[in-house]
Amino acid sequence: MFSIVYTTTENEEEAKRIASFLIEHKLAACINMHPIDSVYMWEGKVQHDKEVAICVKTTSNKVGQVTEHIRNLHSYQLPAIISWKIEGEEKYLKWIADSTEA
Repeated sequence: MFSIVYTTTENEEEAKRIASFLIEHKLAACINMHPIDSVYMWEGKVQHDKEVAICVKTTSNKVGQVTEHIRNLHSYQLPAIISWKIEGEEKYLKWIADSTEA
């Protein structure tokens, strides 16, 4: 099975640092980064921030490790880390599996 892990980061530098770590440690096959505008409630106040979202393509059995490393590398007190299972083109999914093998 395969999954996407999604989080938002403070800036492009942080996104690239997290992405590089996950790729180098074979925890992800590919990571997409997208600049976004976020509006959210934090400590009773509405916040407006520029962030960089990352989508981590990985195998479902690595989601726990990906989540742990994102949490450890992240600057936020409470990073948004969510995941969902995906389906896709068979050859692409095989590439994800091959790219994340130890």
